[in-house]
Amino acid sequence: MTDKTTLIKPEIVLGATENNFEQIALAVFQFQYAHNQIYHAYCNALRVKPETIISLEKIPFLPVSFYKSHTVISLKDTNTSPANQINYDLLFESSGTTGEQTSRHYVLDACVYEQSLLQGFEQFYGNPSGYAILALLPSYLERANASLVHMARVLMEKSQHPANGFYINEWEALHETIERLEKESQKVLLLGVTFALLDFAADYPMHLKHTLGMETGGMKGRRKEMTRKEVHDELKNAWHLENIHSEYGMTELLSQAYAKADGLFHCTNTMKVLVRDINDPLEVNKTGNGCLNIIDLANLYSCSFIATEDLGNIYDDGSFEVLGRMDHSILRGCSLMAV
Repeated sequence: MTDKTTLIKPEIVLGATENNFEQIALAVFQFQYAHNQIYHAYCNALRVKPETIISLEKIPFLPVSFYKSHTVISLKDTNTSPANQINYDLLFESSGTTGEQTSRHYVLDACVYEQSLLQGFEQFYGNPSGYAILALLPSYLERANASLVHMARVLMEKSQHPANGFYINEWEALHETIERLEKESQKVLLLGVTFALLDFAADYPMHLKHTLGMETGGMKGRRKEMTRKEVHDELKNAWHLENIHSEYGMTELLSQAYAKADGLFHCTNTMKVLVRDINDPLEVNKTGNGCLNIIDLANLYSCSFIATEDLGNIYDDGSFEVLGRMDHSILRGCSLMAV
C-alpha cells in the first residue's frame, strides 16, 4: 500500500500558512491514503477515488470514534513496523467511565507534536519563557497518558520558570504562588480544567493583573452544567479579569485552537476547522453551523482529517465557537460546554 513518492517531511506541515494550507493538506491526504491502513479502508468504503480529491471540502474525515476501536497510524516509511509492532514516542489516552472504551492516539514522532505546540502557542501568546505556568488539572494528573498534562509539561519545560508546577487540590499553595508572582509583576498562565478553576475561584477570589486564566473545558459531573459565558463571568468576577481564555484540543489531535475572549477560537497554523451537515456527513463547508471537522496537519503520522462529535459554528474569518456535543455522543472527560 505504501508509495515512497508520497512521503512528506514534517517541516513541510509545520511550515503551513494560510496561503499554502490547502496544498499541503491535499498532499497529506494522498500520503495518508497510501500509508494509513485504516484511513485507506475507510476511504475505499466511501468509494472515494483519491485523484478526485481537489479541495478541502472533498477530503474524507475519519470519525473520531475510530481511535477507540482501531490503531490509527500512518507509516512513516516503507520500513516502518506493522501496526501490531509500532514504535511510538508517546501514547495519549482519553478518559472514560468504567468499562468504556477509551481513545488511544499513538504519536510516532514527538518532535512534530512539540514543535507544532510551541509554534502555535507562540503564535498567540509569545514565547513560553515569558510565563510562569501553573496547571490546575485534577483528574488529568491522576491518570496516565493524558495529552493535556503532556501539553502543560512541554510548555513548562520551555518556560523554565522556577515557579512552574502542577496542582490537584493544593489550593492554598497555588493561591500563595499566584499572589507572590503578582507582586513580582510576573506574567502567569493559569491553565486549568473548568470545574477546578471554578472551585478554586470560589474559595480564593483575587485581584489579578498579571495572570492569564485559561480554561480547557471539562466539568466531569463535578458541578451543574453551565454555559461558557456563565463560567467566564464567574471567573472574571472572582479575579477581576477582563477576559478568560480557552484552549480547544483533544486526545485525538496534536494541534490546538485558542480563544482569547468569549470562547471564539482561532486555529494555529497547522489546524483548520470545517463544518459538516448534521444529516449528511459528506456535506462539508467552510462556514456555517453543524458538526466540526478538524484538519490537523501535525497528525501527519496518524490521521489529519477528523470528524469530531462537537457541534459548532464557523465564521467567515475561520474563527469558530463550540456549541456542545452531538446528542448520541458519550460525554468524555474533556467535554465542552454549550454557549
